[in-house]
Amino acid sequence: MIRARIHRHGEERLLAACDEELVGKTFRDEVSKVTLTEAFYGIEAISEETFVERMGSVTIMNLFGERAVAAAIAKGYVSPENVMVVAGIKHAQVVLI
Repeated sequence: MIRARIHRHGEERLLAACDEELVGKTFRDEVSKVTLTEAFYGIEAISEETFVERMGSVTIMNLFGERAVAAAIAKGYVSPENVMVVAGIKHAQVVLI
């Protein structure tokens, strides 16, 4: 399952999504530190199918985790060479024009 929440700001709709088991954890490496909170990624666990549907309705995406990033790659929203890794966790940011 994937945790997902849509944040709205004016015309923009940001989909924050991560693999469910990552919520509530903090990841650190030499360069970065990130905490994946329920406040940002939400409390709703959704299927990959629902996640894919939601990707088509937003203008920005912030994705963490193997499943979330792989789904975005499979649907052509993310190129594999643009995937970042933070403390061993795959991460992608997408801006749709």
